Amino acid sequence: MEIILKEDVPNLGNMGDIVKVRPGYGRNYLIPRGLAVLATGGRKRETEHLLRQIREQREKLRGEAQGLGAQLDGLSLTLPRQAGDDDRLFGSVTNRDIEAALVDQGFSVDRRRIVLKEPLKALGVYEVPVKLHADVTSKLRVWVVAL
Repeated sequence: MEIILKEDVPNLGNMGDIVKVRPGYGRNYLIPRGLAVLATGGRKRETEHLLRQIREQREKLRGEAQGLGAQLDGLSLTLPRQAGDDDRLFGSVTNRDIEAALVDQGFSVDRRRIVLKEPLKALGVYEVPVKLHADVTSKLRVWVVAL
């Protein structure tokens, strides 16, 4: 099944790309979520116009992401958590916790954009990357402190 991507999809392609996917993935996931449209003969001819619109939208989103990234680069978050004697947390700090702290600071960042390889399980200072756009990655400083 051939589809035209309307948004960037990780490990698949960028906006405007015509890619082949399995029918179930396209029909049940990509198309209902508005991430892609079916690449029919007529749509392939319209793709040039669509690509112009997508390029403009991508540049607009990239500009917004750069603005937000500039604000996030200097940001430092403090997350108080209960910890044991050996500085291990009685739980962990996940991207949801970081998202909630960003919302408290007035920033709207989707938790899927916060890149944590694994949850933070010890006290300390961490550099957490936030992938705002395919070309824009910002770094947050997260302080995990004891209560």
